Amino acid sequence: MANQRLLDLLGDKAEYLLNHKSTAIDKSTLHLPSPDHIDKIWINSNRSNQVLRNFQDLLGHGRLADTGYCSIFPVDQGIEHSAGSAFSPNPIYFDPESIIKLAIEGGCNGVASTYGVLGIMSRKYAHKIPFIVKINHNEFLSLPNRYDQTMFGTIKSAWNMGAVGIGATIYWGSEPSARQLKEVAEAFEYAHELGMVTILWCYTRNNGFKVDGVDYHTSADLTGQANHLGVTLQADIIKQKLATNNGGYLATKHGKTSPLVYEKLTTDHPIDLCRYQVLNCFNGRVGLINSGGESKGTSDLAESVYTAVINKRAGGMGLILGRKAFQRPFKEGVEILQATQDVYLDKDITIA
Repeated sequence: MANQRLLDLLGDKAEYLLNHKSTAIDKSTLHLPSPDHIDKIWINSNRSNQVLRNFQDLLGHGRLADTGYCSIFPVDQGIEHSAGSAFSPNPIYFDPESIIKLAIEGGCNGVASTYGVLGIMSRKYAHKIPFIVKINHNEFLSLPNRYDQTMFGTIKSAWNMGAVGIGATIYWGSEPSARQLKEVAEAFEYAHELGMVTILWCYTRNNGFKVDGVDYHTSADLTGQANHLGVTLQADIIKQKLATNNGGYLATKHGKTSPLVYEKLTTDHPIDLCRYQVLNCFNGRVGLINSGGESKGTSDLAESVYTAVINKRAGGMGLILGRKAFQRPFKEGVEILQATQDVYLDKDITIA
């Protein structure tokens, strides 16, 4: 039985999530997070000793240290959404040091942010919490707004500031995605040469993914394929939005799929939809971390726990949660981060 606080936060969804038994994709076929994740999954790969050491540093830090699970605090919204829209609810986060302090106090495995945020505080903090430098961004100052990812710096610069890894976004399905694929593949290759871990934000982006009033940007089939493209680029961890529906390929009538995806490999249960995302990450060999999403106010704590339970029971590796934590008072941000970590520490919340 999960601890009472988590049960209270899940409310009437507790039984639906905690008693679910997945029949679509059997858990025995998956490579699940474990304390010896590096030895079990990566020791025979083409990743260098330096990559393995940095990967172990990331997985060995914070409240989830040496569990195989990962809690990352990401703050790149100052670029993606504008600093004003991201930080006005809590102006202390205009200061990069506050971002790093929240990640440390929250017990996170690492902090992911921009070259500017991490670079300006690197001498003070790079040895205290693993840094993940987000290397590309979509900036919203251009008029009209563009939906593209632009490189903001060099991989060598991230390495010089002591980062253990880099993160990048590809907008799969978008017009510039082929260029982004090439840029990120080259960046990841160089990062691996220097010994850094690679994390890919695998987001879909195309207005054509909205059909008859239904948004399929987070459909299990489309996000699953995005994940599969990401692991093909040799991402070490995949970041993906939680699947909220299915049938994107069927609605858009583009690309290729199979009836078995919908008849055998998925159901409409959120854990099974997320498990299809995990399946596309080489059966879980590459860890899936789901994003926390935007802040919606008083429901943020419960929603974060809800997402963590789905991710863990599906076979995922953890959460990467930002706005729900930093767009509120510091202590509440710590509480939300640690509440989601408690899901992964709770031995009674098991794989479905």
